[in-house]
Amino acid sequence: MHIPGLLTLASRLARTLLPPVCQVCAEPGEQDRELCAACCLALPWHTDACARCAAPLPDDATALCFRCEESPPLLDAAWAGFRYEDPISGLMLRYKFHEDLAAGRLLAQLMVLSPPPWDAVPLVAVPLHPSRLRRRGYDQAAQLARQLGLPCWQGLHRVRATLPQSERSADARRHNLDGAFAVRGDVPESVVLVDDVMTTGSTLHACAEALRNAGCQDVRAWVCARVP
Repeated sequence: MHIPGLLTLASRLARTLLPPVCQVCAEPGEQDRELCAACCLALPWHTDACARCAAPLPDDATALCFRCEESPPLLDAAWAGFRYEDPISGLMLRYKFHEDLAAGRLLAQLMVLSPPPWDAVPLVAVPLHPSRLRRRGYDQAAQLARQLGLPCWQGLHRVRATLPQSERSADARRHNLDGAFAVRGDVPESVVLVDDVMTTGSTLHACAEALRNAGCQDVRAWVCARVP
């Protein structure tokens, strides 16, 4: 029997009574974090990125990539703490597809180490459709947002079930998300979308479109990792 409350209590007791162990290499963790010093040094920090879409940029590039300069996206800004590479990608797969909530907790802790250079409130997690939430048992973006420890707004909803995005082209991703999101209630003037990983940005842009149509004036995104 799967009892989330008991599992959460057990994990808290384990963290209290036992020293942290690195989730990547199983060496002793540091600073009460389940990551050792060596693996922390190996993290793929995402620097030199476009301010609007978080795409990687050359060291000497301007603040925006050529795509955002030619056609500004619906996002006012985007920030990714890491590139989608090991060990972040391995932790992400465990968290997203193998019910490894401890990996998700570590990812949220790492996001806090590389926060965006602007006020990140309120947070709005990119929502799952209820049918997918029932199958998975938890919403990975909502879990991340809650563990960041900042105020969250829950008025964005996924109202249409969509096909998985992972193996679709950029155009197919955009069409797949048409009308997928809706806002309920009064929308804040500015929000910060939170998601685990940004690939083409189609999901975040679809969320931004729904928020802007509801009256939101400033939509930004904070993700754990960006696919190069």
